[in-house]
Amino acid sequence: MVHFNIEKLLKDKKKSKYWLCQSMNITSRNLNRVINGETSSISFKYLEDLCKYLDCSLDELIDIDKDA
Repeated sequence: MVHFNIEKLLKDKKKSKYWLCQSMNITSRNLNRVINGETSSISFKYLEDLCKYLDCSLDELIDIDKDA
């Protein structure tokens, strides 16, 4: 299972989900779906934007639970 570390990265950067939604031009509903693992796909554009605005690499953004 894929897990996104968005909330942890936001906390480390002292930024809000609202700020990220505004920066990425994404709805809070769609961001929460990604955070909660309720989506089956994500565009490369979103991955790129998440890394850009959270100033992180894909390794920091995504964890993969191999046991799930």
